[in-house]
Amino acid sequence: MRATASHDTIIKGAFVPNEAVMNVCLPGFAGAGPFHVSLFIWALGGFAGVYYGLAKRAYDEVITGLPKRSSIALTRSMAYHPEVQHMVADMRIALESAEAHVDRVCDDWSNGVDHGMEWPIKIVAMKHSVVSQCWSVVDTALDVSGGSGIFKRSRLEQIVRDARLGRIHPTNPMFTHELVGKLSLGINPDETPRWG
Repeated sequence: MRATASHDTIIKGAFVPNEAVMNVCLPGFAGAGPFHVSLFIWALGGFAGVYYGLAKRAYDEVITGLPKRSSIALTRSMAYHPEVQHMVADMRIALESAEAHVDRVCDDWSNGVDHGMEWPIKIVAMKHSVVSQCWSVVDTALDVSGGSGIFKRSRLEQIVRDARLGRIHPTNPMFTHELVGKLSLGINPDETPRWG
């Protein structure tokens, strides 16, 4: 795509001719075009996939370890404790939902489904929902694993630290809610003042 600026672009002291510039656009939401939305789905879909993978690994760690865990109050392994079973079920249900959400949005994008201006909502909502569900899975996995999960020798300790970053990666929960709320209400996200 040829740049639309009337002058050539300078990046960190290096001259870049207009024909080498991928895209020149207006600042803010108004300047977003297909190129930007493509980057958006690539990045946020990737983030969602990474955090889904971390949650799945935490779940697998718990499932593998539970048959070996015992308690003074049980004659069999912790896998037979009804509340542990409930927590495992909650983790599995969240994983099923998260996987389905990522798959649906990515399949729609890959198949060229025309959601028009709903795409930004679908993309940020997917990333937020999946990361939130996956954080819940990892947090529950730590509860189920008990104190051993906080030590460096535990794979779960690293997974907990890594999974926490999902809520910091773009788009963070505050911006996600602002963007989805404004777009759902027909408010231009570039409108100033931003609030009030």
